This record gives sequence, structure tokens and C-alpha cells, in this order.
Amino acid sequence: MPLLFAILGLSIQNPAVDSLLTVRVTGAGRPLSGAVVAAPDTSVTTDVTGVARLRLSPGRWRLTIAAVGFRPDSVEITVPRDTLEIALETLEELEELSVTATRTNRRIGEEPSRVEVLSREEIEEKLLMTPGDIQMLLNESSGLRVQSSSPSLGGATLRVQGLRGRYTQLLLDGLPLAGAQTGSLGLLQIPPMDLGRVEVVKGVASSFYGGSALGGVVNLVSRPPEGRELLLNQTTLNGTDAVLWLGGGLGGRWRGSLLAGGHRQSRRDRDGDGWTDVPGYRRMVLRPRAELSDESGRSVFLTSGLTIEGRDGGTLPGFTTPDGAPWVEALDSRRMDAGLTARLPHGHSVWALRAALASQHLDRRLGLTRERSDRTNGFLEATLTLPAGRGAFVLGSSLELDRLQSEDVPGFDYTFTVPALLAQYDWSPSALMGLTLTARLDHHSRYGTFVSPRMAARVSLGDEWALRLTAGTGFFGPTPFVEEVESLGLSRLNPLESLRAEQALGGSIDLGGTIGAVEVNATVFGSLLEHAAGLQRTGTGQVSLVNSAGTTRTRGLELLARYEAGPLHFTATYTGLYATELPAGEIARRNVPYNPRHSAGLVGIWEREQRTRIGMELFFTGEQETEDDPFRSHTPEYVIVGLLAEHRMGRFRLFLNLENLTDRRQTRYGPILRPEQSAEGRWTVELWAPPEGRVLNAGIRLLR
Repeated sequence: MPLLFAILGLSIQNPAVDSLLTVRVTGAGRPLSGAVVAAPDTSVTTDVTGVARLRLSPGRWRLTIAAVGFRPDSVEITVPRDTLEIALETLEELEELSVTATRTNRRIGEEPSRVEVLSREEIEEKLLMTPGDIQMLLNESSGLRVQSSSPSLGGATLRVQGLRGRYTQLLLDGLPLAGAQTGSLGLLQIPPMDLGRVEVVKGVASSFYGGSALGGVVNLVSRPPEGRELLLNQTTLNGTDAVLWLGGGLGGRWRGSLLAGGHRQSRRDRDGDGWTDVPGYRRMVLRPRAELSDESGRSVFLTSGLTIEGRDGGTLPGFTTPDGAPWVEALDSRRMDAGLTARLPHGHSVWALRAALASQHLDRRLGLTRERSDRTNGFLEATLTLPAGRGAFVLGSSLELDRLQSEDVPGFDYTFTVPALLAQYDWSPSALMGLTLTARLDHHSRYGTFVSPRMAARVSLGDEWALRLTAGTGFFGPTPFVEEVESLGLSRLNPLESLRAEQALGGSIDLGGTIGAVEVNATVFGSLLEHAAGLQRTGTGQVSLVNSAGTTRTRGLELLARYEAGPLHFTATYTGLYATELPAGEIARRNVPYNPRHSAGLVGIWEREQRTRIGMELFFTGEQETEDDPFRSHTPEYVIVGLLAEHRMGRFRLFLNLENLTDRRQTRYGPILRPEQSAEGRWTVELWAPPEGRVLNAGIRLLR
């Protein structure tokens, strides 16, 4: 009997030992980071490899697995058990997405950096307005402004929070397929048909993507390769768009898609002075993609593209400039690119590879001058992600190549190489806070070595609110392609000498949350830019690119509010911006030209049972300071009003868009054509308002 009691006592004092269960969660063919695996009284979040580990006592347990954007699942298991694999199904509509622009693959709500995402629904609205390019999609987002860089040919760049467009890095599926420096054609030659979402990281981001991301990053993410769609569109300005999208299986685990587009626009003179206000163009775009993924998280993504375009501006046939002679402006371009991304889990770590190669040939004519050039951009990056407790390290290296060969203008050929080392640490001690520390070491073959650190932190303030703080530094290696040269041409620019790299320090404070049914967000931002490169007149008809001796100071406020109630959706935005600079060679500061002090927008959409959609938008642009404009030093305020209607009938969708109903265009306030040619050869003033005025477009979409 004493022995029996002793045995019973030992069994009571030493219960069965808990078992360690490893749960691997996947979805859409990849490991799901941040998925929650929950058992009664305990829960664990998966790491970057999609793995979570729970200690459970022997017996039967019900586990619940959930991840944003995927249908939750539950399963009963018997412990002890070593492993469990769960594949979650993708939801048709995602309320929240994982972002890729910051390499973390975190959900938006948990990302320490402020990342704005334009959803597929927003993309579709702009697709019905401008099927041929993404200008309108980006221009109507708070803190972003598409600024003309070549009025005669329609070229444009994207300014982020007041910084000039050359500092904005444009990515396609995380790859610089538009080149290290996007230039004035990038926004014009990307149809939005095949985009699934757009991720925007504002502010200094050189620690992520090097010198080309001094002002921010815009990542265009392709839509899943499923379905078929054909869009036909016609405008009252005699513009035509035909875009085809095909997606589906290619055999085995491979899936793929093809985007094919044909776009044309007739030259238009809106004020009858014989000068082209709306350039004419003819463009063809092809972009095939293929991707492979499996349950282990291995994936390969391949993409390539071909764009051929011819653009025409200047005087119309039979007309002349004020000096009595015709003026020709034309640009023929051909771009080819290819890219690769690969992801390979290895144990608890993940290897990733990104590579891109882009080649662009330009043939430009300005009057009697011809400028032909070839530009090649290469990119290669390898990273390793290692889990570390409640965080993860990302270590890697990259190499960038930028080469220019000018056939007709000597003195501008260059080959820049930029090898780099990068490190990133993501720390998430709980769902209430997160921290991302990044650092990058770049060695530019011409401008030297630079260290670019960045910090982003998020703190939850209750269930519905979060505070984010971001600060970082970065650099930009100047090239001849500043905005002003886009309209003048290389032949008017003296060869570059004694330039220094441009360097910036920037930061932001962001507060977001909900008030009842309204989602709100407020961002205060600022930056200091040293050695900004700008044009300096020489008095000989030529210009030189020199560094400013002063600091460009930018600060501002962004406000965003969204409201959804049944079929109604409203979005309101406001941006207040104050930016000053010391122009190269000057001694007095000025406001940065063509940065509106105030801008705001209101968009309302009513949708009934996914069959009928009616939308209205109003956008206000405040006063801007001009530069080298003989007609005015400041621009007037103006408001753009638009209406959109779409109706679905089976597989067909009919749409009608009325853009700029009040016909606000620059030529209603004054001419675009100068009374005489400037000393540098410029015949037009810069654009600060739409040149096309009121436009009606209508079309049909066929979906299968």
C-alpha cells in the first residue's frame, strides 16, 4: 500500500509533459507571415517562413487559423503531434493587404512605415477614365502630384510631398523596369489594366532602394493571373484605347498573364493659335508574365515588356510660331525590359533574388536639332531573411547599373555603377507595436560612398488608432535628366562638371484610426535637401547644371477621411505644402515653383449590387508660383469636376466618363505659346493646369 500511494503521488506531482507542435501556414502558394494560430487560452503568430510553434498538453484540441485576406479555418487534432500544415483560401475581396514595398510582407495595419495602398477598386475607377496611363490614378492621391516636364510632348514626372519627380522610384512588381530614373515617359506608358494594387511609401526611402528613392517609392503590383478582359475606349479628343488582358494556367504549377494595348491620340489645338496643346501619339504595349509557386513557399516570377511609341507636338501643319517659321517637336521611343524575382525558403530562413534589365532608345527632334540616345539600366539584389525571436533580420547586397550613350550630343555619355550592402531589422514584440530599422551602404562610381539609415516605429493607441514615426536620410546621384532638360533637350545643356550628390534628411508623424464609420489619417511631414541640382543660365543660350549653395526646405500636412455605408463610398483628402529653395547661382530664397500651397479632393461613389456604379469627384488646386513665365508669377486657383457611370449587363460593362466638366484648362487663363522664343530655345511656358480641358470618353469592357 505505501508503494501504491507513492506511485499515485508521483503521477499527480508530474503530469504529462507538454508537446511542441509546429504549424506551417500557407496561402496563395506562399508562406503566410503574421497568421494567427489560436488554441483555447493561447495563440501564436507565424514568422516570416509561415511557421508557428505551440506547446500543448496531450489530448484533443481545436485550432483556429486566421490571416488577413484569407478565409479563416479550424481543425481538430490530437496531441502529441509533431507538425501540422494548413493552406488558407484567398478571399475574393481583401479588406487589408500585405505590403511588399518595404520587404516585410506585413499587413498594412501592422507595418511601422506609413504605406498607402490604392486598391483594385480605385484602379478600376481610373481605368475607365484614362485606360492608357496611370497619370490620373497617381495625381488624385494626397501628397502626390503629376507635374509636366515637357509641355509640347506631354512628358510628366511624379512629385511626392513636394520633392521633384526625379527623386521618385517607380517599381513594377518590386523591380525598376522603368529604369533607375523613371523620366518623363514612365507614367505615360503604363496602362492600369493589369494592376492589382499600388503601394506608395512617401518620404526619404534610400535605405530601401538606393539613391533613386530619395523622395519616395511607388510600387505597381500586378493583378493575379486569372480571367480575361477586353476594354475599348473612345474620347471626344479623338483618342482611342484598346487593351486586352489574359490570365490563366500555363501547365503544371505555372500561371501567367498577357497585357496587350494599342493607344492613339490626335494632336489637338484647344485655343486655336496653331500650337499643339494636346500632343498626338501612337503607342503599342506588350507585357507577358509568368509565375510559379508551391506549398513550401518557393516561388518564381518572370516578366518582360515591350513599348513602342511615337509622339508629336509643336506647330500644326500650315501654322508657324510668332517668328514666322514652323516648329517641329517629336519623340520616338522604344523600351524593352525583363525582370525576375525568386523566393526560396530554406529551413527557417528565406532567400530572395530580384533582377531587372531595361533598355530604352530615344529619337527626339526639336526644330532642326536631332537627339538620339540609348539608356540601359541593370539591377541585381540578393537578400536573406532570418527569424530572430519576435523579429527578423534581412541582410543583402545589390548592384545597379546606369549607362547613357548619346549619338548626336557629345560630352554626356556615362556609365554609373552602384554596389550596395543593406540590412534591415523588423521587431514586433506584440500586436501593439512594431519597429523597423534599415541601413544601406552605397558606393556610387562617380559621387562616392553614402550611408542611408532609416527608422520607422508604430504604436497602437487602443483598438482603432495607431501612431507612426518615420525618419531617414538618403542621397541622389545627379544625371543630365532633370525636369527642365526634358523640354530644352541635351543640346542646350553644357557637359556636367564638378557636381556633388544631392542628400536629404526627412521624417513624418502619422496618426490614423476610426471615428465611428469614418476612417481618418493625418500626416505631418518635412525634409531638408542639400546640394539640390538645378539649371543656371550662362547668357549664351546654353544652361549649366550646378548644385545649390542653400537648403531646400519642405514641410506639410496631409489629411485623409474615408466613409463607407452600404452602397455609398466617400473619400476626402487635403494636402498643405510649403517648400522653399535657393536656386542655383542665386542669393534669395523662393517658393519651389509649381507646388500648390493647398490642394484637396472629394470623391463619392454609389454602387448597386455590383451592377451599376455612379461616381462624382471634385479636385481643388491652389495657387502656385511659376518660373520663367512671361505671363504671370502666380497661377490662379481652379477646380476640376468629373462624373463617371458604369452599368453591367452580363459579361459586358458599359461606361461613360465626363472629365473636367467646367472646362478648366490653362489656355483659358493665358496662352501656352510664348510671344517669342526664350534664350534657351523654349517656345512654351510650363503647364500648371490641364491643357486638354473638358473631355468625354465612353467604352465597353468584356469580362470572362
